[in-house]
Amino acid sequence: MANILQAFINIVNNYQVNITNVTSGNNRANNMGEGLETYIKEAFSNTFFESDKKIKKQKFRNCFSYEGSKTRIPDLILKDSDAIEIKKTEVLGDLQLNSSHPKAILYSKQNISDECKNCETTPWIKKDILYAMGHIPKKSKNLKSLWFVYGTCYAANEDIYQDVVDEIKTTLKTTSSLQIDTDCKELGKVKNIDSLKITYLRIRGMWVIKHPSKVFDDLYEQTDESFSLIALIPLEKYNTFPKDDRNKIENNQLITITDEEISDPNNAAKILKIKLLLFKA
Repeated sequence: MANILQAFINIVNNYQVNITNVTSGNNRANNMGEGLETYIKEAFSNTFFESDKKIKKQKFRNCFSYEGSKTRIPDLILKDSDAIEIKKTEVLGDLQLNSSHPKAILYSKQNISDECKNCETTPWIKKDILYAMGHIPKKSKNLKSLWFVYGTCYAANEDIYQDVVDEIKTTLKTTSSLQIDTDCKELGKVKNIDSLKITYLRIRGMWVIKHPSKVFDDLYEQTDESFSLIALIPLEKYNTFPKDDRNKIENNQLITITDEEISDPNNAAKILKIKLLLFKA
């Protein structure tokens, strides 16, 4: 079963591989995002140098139970294991999450596709979610840094974000003279705007979160390395991975692994124990 430790080792062994600059279309941001997603898929399936497209697709199917859409979280699900959400950025600034708030855990009851909910042979209720965030500077197709951060290190519990949404919907519905429908997945809809009552306005949220290089700069501060690979894994999660995979990480002289403490996203006064994996080229 594929996991983050195997993917980390695969990237360390093949870090010279550049992000593929997908040439279909002329939207650079989307193209680089597609290239990053392919890179992540190849890292987990260990297919960086597989040239046979048919074999590569089969290995993807063996590795992933779900390869997502562009509009809904997550981007990938490892078979019987973690969900993966991939984000790209050209600068180390805030990350746009669009209408999906940060997630500590992915639940099947959330606004995900039916294909995602039913992707496993056995129905699932929740999955750990791993954020994979690649920095591809403007005017470059080379991956400068890649952060893997588990959602429980990065995001608060579901109710924290849902309470904000509920409060906004209540405020919209009770304080406005407009006809606002909040019985929808978005924040609301302003209905019957014109005299013909044929126009409505969608009110959508845009969630934004700080890049992990800013959140965890006390653990690692990016400088001028040609490439850096960082993973933050809760200690409890790390100990569930196969011993053979942990040994490969811990015995690899190119990888620095340390025990660290970070603030609990639900209560900054508490700590979470994690493993920090670091590779610099």
